[in-house]
Amino acid sequence: MKRIGILGVGLLGSAVARRLLAKGFEVTGYDTRREPVEALAAAGLVAAADPARAAAGADAVFTILTTPDVVEAVWLDRGGLLDTASASTVLLQMSTIGPALSRRLGEAAASRGRRFLETPISGTSTSVARGEGTLYVGGDRALVEQCRPIFDAVAGRTVHVGPVGAASVTKLAANLIGGINAIALAEALVLGAKSGLAPAELLEALRQSPVASGTVNQRGPLMVSHRFDPHIRLDLFLKDFGLMLKEGERLGVPLPLTSVAHQLCTAASAAGHGGEDLAAVITTLEYLAGIRS
Repeated sequence: MKRIGILGVGLLGSAVARRLLAKGFEVTGYDTRREPVEALAAAGLVAAADPARAAAGADAVFTILTTPDVVEAVWLDRGGLLDTASASTVLLQMSTIGPALSRRLGEAAASRGRRFLETPISGTSTSVARGEGTLYVGGDRALVEQCRPIFDAVAGRTVHVGPVGAASVTKLAANLIGGINAIALAEALVLGAKSGLAPAELLEALRQSPVASGTVNQRGPLMVSHRFDPHIRLDLFLKDFGLMLKEGERLGVPLPLTSVAHQLCTAASAAGHGGEDLAAVITTLEYLAGIRS
């Protein structure tokens, strides 16, 4: 398996494409925006004019898209991926979506004789670019092993978590922890600032303490500097929190912290921070604390 198609080369898709290109894979990519495709062309990406051409002749195709609605349309609409991909192509769904949609895609693929795995990845686009992501895979174990060279090129770790649907739940669980940790860090920094502590000094103390974590190290500097260049856009976390709440409601599982996180991200997005990193949620907490007007 050497020829890979990627539908969606935004922040995460670009990181995945660069990993594959660096490992010698032939990668063809498509995105609705020209800029990321053109930026990857210098690294060897072959630009495709449409999704069908990105998938044509590929041994495997990743979809790395923004929302469940877009995923559903790209896969299931007339002329979509299931209509155009070759029967020999392995279809890999990397977008963060709910388990119900993932299972529906898997069933639709199976009904057409297509091979399907769900492959969401945990980590920011920056950490994925460094090869530090964790790939959660749901689906047939034998097919997972067949795709192992691809997965090893993309991620530092690959974990087969069960049947289709299990990987989507695992990714939501990981994002639940990561998202709430980021909001807890923002609260801590705002509490310190309101009491008169210098945010940079408080952050350094936290980084030297038992609460140090990837979230503290990655998002703390963004919060202190108020530079919110996106590693994962706040609006994507807002979407993910919504998916968590929907799954919790379906299962009868209360998710009170997730609900508060969803509301805070809704407020930050409404204030114009949706395209920035999740760290921008600190601005809403600063506003509520009277630090920022």
